[in-house]
Amino acid sequence: MDGAVLWTNTTGPAARPVLPDGCTDLIWSEGRLLVAGPDTGPYHPGGVPPGTGYTGLRFAPGQGPAVFGVPAHELRDRRVPLADLWPAAHVRELTERAAERAAVGVSAGVGRVLEEAAGARLRQAAAGAAGDARTAAVAAALARGRPVAEVARAVALSERQLHRLSLDAFGYGPKTLARVLRFVRALDLARAGMPYAEVAVRAGYADQAHLAREVKSLAGAPMGALLGSG
Repeated sequence: MDGAVLWTNTTGPAARPVLPDGCTDLIWSEGRLLVAGPDTGPYHPGGVPPGTGYTGLRFAPGQGPAVFGVPAHELRDRRVPLADLWPAAHVRELTERAAERAAVGVSAGVGRVLEEAAGARLRQAAAGAAGDARTAAVAAALARGRPVAEVARAVALSERQLHRLSLDAFGYGPKTLARVLRFVRALDLARAGMPYAEVAVRAGYADQAHLAREVKSLAGAPMGALLGSG
């Protein structure tokens, strides 16, 4: 599915925080279907025993509202049951199908259930292609570090209109989305082994100190701790 990534994970002895990335997720775990909204800071799973398995479908920034049927800001910093957003009968049917696949240890099969369900929602979504293209253009421009005023002009919106669109599509205002996307870029570069000073330049920070402050603000820990946690 374009714009979505299938993932699996099993918790270790210490559950690692989920870091902000601008994305939303449809998640299967322990017989439940959950939705993870866009985060503004580190999310620390509580009470999750080691060995807990997850299969998820992660949607690119701006894609989640068409799948879940609610503005992204309503899911910001939240984990909610899918049944709170979709018809209960449909969620029960999906849960049964996913449970059947999980019972035989076929995580890829669970993933296909998630992909099929999300694909059907996207096909039914009322948003037109023009709206989708505008949302994608906003995310791409902010990821490149373009100023908010310039992005608004590029998509023929006022800054206030851009702010409303961003809240609905991404869960954040454009300035916060730009910070989150820049953080994701910096973390990718650092994980690839790039020195922090070069990461700061390449990702668009004023200097290495600015990088350190933003990482601590968004992730709750310094870059070295994040890299050490894998």
